[in-house]
Amino acid sequence: MEYLLDRAWEYIYSAILSTAAVVDSVLAPLLAVTGPAVVIIMLAFFTVCATKFLGRKCRTRRHIELEEQFHYWLNVREEAMRCADREKGARMARNIDQAKLNKCYYDYFLEGLLLSLATMYLPILMVMSYINASFRPDNLMLLTGKHYIVQLGTANGEPLMIGSIFFYIVSLMFFYGAWAFAQKYGTRYRQKKIIDTLKDKQNTTSEYA
Repeated sequence: MEYLLDRAWEYIYSAILSTAAVVDSVLAPLLAVTGPAVVIIMLAFFTVCATKFLGRKCRTRRHIELEEQFHYWLNVREEAMRCADREKGARMARNIDQAKLNKCYYDYFLEGLLLSLATMYLPILMVMSYINASFRPDNLMLLTGKHYIVQLGTANGEPLMIGSIFFYIVSLMFFYGAWAFAQKYGTRYRQKKIIDTLKDKQNTTSEYA
């Protein structure tokens, strides 16, 4: 068994090295022209796009079933709380919580957490590992003559130097924030379009009436 595990790890490690070599060869021309900062920003952008795509498309059948069960029992609980006898409704809600809803929630939460680890955190950590290996201070010194990505003023009289990992994390936060803002703005814009369309239809109907 140990031999099989050792062999499997050797194959996995070889695959990781091969993938890193391919990424290096693809990014080398861009790195030579733009420098490491632009490359890291690009990697952060593609990481966000990949995690959003995977999070939307990669869902297990069990996760879908658990989501349906959770919302079903949540609706049953809400119906129980609407009972005219508030005390009876509260008892029914507690019974639903203990019998079904709590278990459905924890199973649904755990399955979602595992999916998040696979579709969001794992890609982020993989790219972070690549950046940490490829843009170490000694590699940056060979590439750019500096052991940091950017310098932002000073702190306590010392220059504030931003390394590759911190720069990548900040870029990720920026793109995730921009994505959330774009989604929120897009939802408001679509709602406004629907409302305007309904108003136009009402006005057209009133004119013909």
